[in-house]
Amino acid sequence: MRKRIFAFVIASAILAGSARAHEASKHRAATVTGEIVDTGCFLGHRGQGAKHVGCATKCINGGMPMGVLTRQGTLYLVTMNHDNPDPYNKLKGMAGKSVAVTGQSYTRAGMKAIEVTGFKPARGA
Repeated sequence: MRKRIFAFVIASAILAGSARAHEASKHRAATVTGEIVDTGCFLGHRGQGAKHVGCATKCINGGMPMGVLTRQGTLYLVTMNHDNPDPYNKLKGMAGKSVAVTGQSYTRAGMKAIEVTGFKPARGA
């Protein structure tokens, strides 16, 4: 019985690992350039730009999801890498600023997202 349980645990671990590898392979490395916005205010009343920095900072620090709004008008949800949350947490301080966000990009259920692994200031996104 112990051998069967051990074999089941090993098989489950192998399958879980291959499923994660398959899922990660659907994501592609990307750089998305645009303004950091809080998604609630942007979607609710197009809150963005220099006049909205204070509100966006407050909303993001309060837990509102961040987004990268490109010059073309595409909004990417910014997600955190659970193994390295530092870039995500530092990005919170960039509300209303133009940045180039690097990470894994993907689309699910019509929503675009980028899991941030790094960023740098950008000019005129």
